[in-house]
Parts: sequence; C-alpha cells; structure tokens
Amino acid sequence: MNRALGLTGLILALGGSLLAISVILTGLKRSRPELMRMGRAYSFVVLLGATMSVVAMERAFIQRDYTLKYVAENGSSTTPALFNVASMWSALEGSILLWGLILAGYLVVVAHKFRKRLDDSLVAWALITMFSVCVFFFGLMLTAANPFQGNIPIPGFDGPGPNPLLQNHLLMAFHPPMLYLGYVGFTVPFAFAIAALVTGRVGEGWLVETRRWTLFAWGFLTAGIILGAWWSYEVLGWGGYWGWDPVENASLLPWLTGTAYLHSVMVQERRGMLRVWNLSLLCATFSLTILGTFLTRSGVVASVHAFSAGSVGPILLGFFALVVAVSVGLIGLRGDQLRSAGHIDSPLSREGAFLANNVVFAALAFVVLLGTVFPLVIEATTGDTLSVGPPYFSRMTMPLGLTLLLLMAIAPVLPWRKASGELLRERLWWPAWTGLAAVLLAVLLGATGVAPLLAFGLGGFAAGSALRQIALATKRLGWRGFVGRTNGGMVVHLGVIVIGVALAASMSFMSQGEFTLKEGETARVAGHTLQFLGSRTVDQPNRVELVARIKVDGEQVYEPKLNRYRQSGQTIPTPSVKASLRDDIMMSITTAPSESDPSLGLRVIVQPMVTWLWIGGLIMVIGTVLSLFPGRRRNPLDAVSAAAPIEQVSA
Repeated sequence: MNRALGLTGLILALGGSLLAISVILTGLKRSRPELMRMGRAYSFVVLLGATMSVVAMERAFIQRDYTLKYVAENGSSTTPALFNVASMWSALEGSILLWGLILAGYLVVVAHKFRKRLDDSLVAWALITMFSVCVFFFGLMLTAANPFQGNIPIPGFDGPGPNPLLQNHLLMAFHPPMLYLGYVGFTVPFAFAIAALVTGRVGEGWLVETRRWTLFAWGFLTAGIILGAWWSYEVLGWGGYWGWDPVENASLLPWLTGTAYLHSVMVQERRGMLRVWNLSLLCATFSLTILGTFLTRSGVVASVHAFSAGSVGPILLGFFALVVAVSVGLIGLRGDQLRSAGHIDSPLSREGAFLANNVVFAALAFVVLLGTVFPLVIEATTGDTLSVGPPYFSRMTMPLGLTLLLLMAIAPVLPWRKASGELLRERLWWPAWTGLAAVLLAVLLGATGVAPLLAFGLGGFAAGSALRQIALATKRLGWRGFVGRTNGGMVVHLGVIVIGVALAASMSFMSQGEFTLKEGETARVAGHTLQFLGSRTVDQPNRVELVARIKVDGEQVYEPKLNRYRQSGQTIPTPSVKASLRDDIMMSITTAPSESDPSLGLRVIVQPMVTWLWIGGLIMVIGTVLSLFPGRRRNPLDAVSAAAPIEQVSA
C-alpha cells in the first residue's frame, strides 16, 4: 500500500505540473485569462501529490515496511522515533522527496499570494518556471531517484538504519529541512527573474515582487548552515565546525551569491543600476543550489554529507547546464533593455560601497567554487587525484573576509551619490574608537598575531558603525528603528561581526592534547584540569554506549561517549562539551578502557569564543526576521538619490 500510495502521489504531482504548464501556456497564447488562473488549482494538485508521497514514505518507516527498498536500506526497528522520521532524508531518494514537498509548498504559497494577478503575464511565466522545476524533480523521482522501488525482504530481516552519524544528535532532524527551505526558496526569485526576462519587463517591478522571498530563503539557508556547523562541532569530535568539506562549500556558494544580491538589489531599486548583475546573481544562486544538489547526491565527492553514487549525478549536472544556458541566453537576449539608467558618481558613496561589497562576495564565491570543483575537473579530465584542503581556503578567504569587515564598517555611514571627507570623519569617529578599543581589549586578554588583531579591530569598527545606525534609527523612530530592511540588516551585520570575531579567536588560539588516563588521574590543558572518574556501559535500543565520567576544573562532571551501533557494527564517538562565553572544552574518547588495559584515551580541545558562533547565528536569524517587516517608507521627495524607474505591474 505504501508503495502504491507513494507512486500515485509522484505521478499526480508530475501530471499536475505538466498540465499546469500546458494550460497556462495556452492561456497566454490565446489571451484567455481563465486558463491562466487555473495555475493556482494545479499548484494544489502538485502539493497533494507530494504530500501523499511523503506521508507514504514516513508511514513505511514507522511500520518498518521493508517491501520498499529505500526503507530496507535506511530503516531499522532499533532506530529512535525522532531519527526514524528523519531517516526519510538521510539518503539520496528520500532527500529529493523532501525537496519536492518543499518545492510544492512554495508553489502553492506563490500561487495563493498572487491569486488576484494570475492573468498577469509576469506571474504566469513565474508559475510556468516553478512548474517546470517541479517537472524535473518529480520526473527524477519517477526514474533515476525513485524512492518507492520494491523489495522482497527475507523473513526476519531488519534494516541497518541510517548512517550512525545521522542518528546521534537532535540537530539532524532540523539541519537538512532548514537547508532545503533555503535552497528551494531561491526558486521563487529565480522564477520571477526568468519571467521578467521572457516578458521583457526587466525594470524594477519584478524586484519589488521578490525581495522578501529572497530574504526569506536566505534566512532559512543561513539558519541551516549555522545548524550544520553546530552539528559538525557536536558530533564529529574533531574540534571544528567548518572543515571546507565540498558539501559544506556547496551550501556556502548560494549563500554568498544570495548575500551579494541582497546588497546590490538596493542599488537597482534606488538608482536603476546593476540590472544585468542582479539578474545574473539570482540565476547564479539558483544554479548553485542545483550544483550543490549534484555534489551532495551524485557521489562524486568523498564527504560525511555525501550520498552514494548513482545515475542521478549526470541528470542533475545536465539540469544545471540547462539552467545556466537558459539564464545566460535570456540575459543576452535582453541586453539592450538591461542597460542601467544611472552610474556611480563616486566610489565614496553607498552604491560604490555596495559594488565593492559585491566584488568581494564574487571573489569569495569564485575561490570557494574553484577549490571545490577543480579537483573534480582534474580527475574527470586526467584521472589524477587532487586534494584541495583547508590551508588553501583559509589563506584565500582570510583577506577577503577582513575586507568585508572593513566594508561593513564604512558602507552603512555613506550617503547615496557622494560623501565628503568631513562627513566621513564625523560619522566614522565613534566606530573607529570602538575598533581601537576592541584591539586594546584583545591585547589585554592575551591575543597576539596580526590577522587575529586585525579581525578584532575591524570587527569592533564594523560593530560601532552598525550600533551607530541602530541608535540613530531608534532615537528617530522608537522601536521601529529595529525593523525594516535597513535596520534589520544592521542587526544581521552585528551577527556576522560576532561570528567573524569568534572565528578569528577560536581558530587562532586553540589548544589541544591527547592523554591516556587511569581512573582518578588528571590532565591539564590551557589552564583547565580534567579528572577521569571512571566509566560504565549503557545499553540503548540501537547502540551500546561506553560512557566516561570526566570532572572539569573540580566542578561539573561531563560524559563523552563511544557508541557501537548494533545494526551497522560501526563505532562512533560522541564528544561532550563544556561550553561557556569564554571558551569551550571538548572531550572525546579515542580508546576505551578494557580488562587488559583500564586506561582511557581522551582527546581534549580548548577553543575560545565558540559559543559566540551560535549566538552570532541567532542574531543573524533575528535580524533577518526584523528585515522582513516593513520599515519606514522613504519620502519620494527626500533628496537622497535619483529616482529609479519603477515598473508598474498591471493588476
């Protein structure tokens, strides 16, 4: 039954998407608005089909229905309930199924939001684009990535369960859905960008329609990346939160281009500039989500995040190439209409700073993309194996990151068009003192090294600038000084600054050691004392835990674990972390005590300010939410910039 229900849902979603495209195109060709308005009804059909398939798959996991091959490969009677539900997206086919459900959800929301304008050609082509993406993904699930393939289990069969790394931390239930909400959410602004190019309505009207959708998707992607870093830190036990893993990079790439777009789009709205650039950024962002999907699900990269190889890889790569070709072709077709109406009067202006910001973000994206795909290109062309590790990424991204901190300090205080030297001195006075104070405080606390001190100083400089803007806004507007794209953006900036400073501190001043301890013995790392109090074995439904008891600094006891999963036979350590605002102490078991050797192998890593990474991520999410609320509308008579031509969209 589960298989039949799931396949029926996929067929319904695919059929609804194909019919919607046909009906809307017919309505456009024959000028029949009633047909164009039928797109909303078909969006509900697609959502119904996707929901049916997801319900069928979750029901199969709950029932341990091993007549489905996917459940037999990833399910188990011993998997805890929460992770049993999350098992659906623990491997290739199920993750694409979740992608399809989220895509269908966005489709319904867009169709409902624009329900009074479904006969508008811009909206119609946006829906056609989204339905076309649905055709690809649901078609993929009915062919190369079918999650409902049948299986004949032997009597008494029990599956291995999901990868042990994916069933030992609560974040695994939330990290992938957050990422997918971000990934898939970029389909909406991409669809409107394509619609604007197809219809020739490439003014600023389509920007107004999609800016909150872009911010919404960006916020989810940000939250997903932060949760992924947290999961890596809490689960993998190597002491880090970002290892420049190819799949990590795949999530970072659309975030970089999406962030660049959120800045440069303001230039287009205010000055009518950067039209080609903004369209290119949106198309690149969506294309990079497809490339990330290819890297994650094709098996071409070795990663804890990657799934097994299969025939889906070439199909995803082909779709990526198609998206790029269509995007470039349409932008080239509308080249004459995309010429900017304005120009940058001075580099010392808001638009000049935003352009510099975009150049840096583009450089960052290029560096990350090159380091990620270059080894794959070399292997595909020559057969040689090439590895690009963290040293490359760290050396290439560090100066760019410091440059971004500098721009974050200067850009908010710059006016549109041109700034005088006197104005800059006045507005940067207190932020500069904040930066100097941050450096002095860091030195007093023992910080050394040019790069870390630069990061602290520029972080303080940028924080002073953001706080100045927020203070001025709240003084003028009260609580509304925290909301709106500009003011909420300053809160996001504060979160980015906190993360930047925390990264510099945790990476530059990490201490670690490995110890062999007998019961009662102690070890010292970075001024902290750790005492081994003993160990015990705990039986869980899906694993056997060896639990070590470690007293830290003579106070609280922490319990790192070594987990042996029964079904897979894998042994996975689970570190324990003493977290504080000052530093984190991570304890991870390397060797377990035995009858022949009662000693415990313990790795200890001490890093300052790691907790501030998660605080900074929370501040970014809060700032994103504040940015979604409407701020004070600018008076059209305010002499801050030349008016950008805003296209009037017919109702």
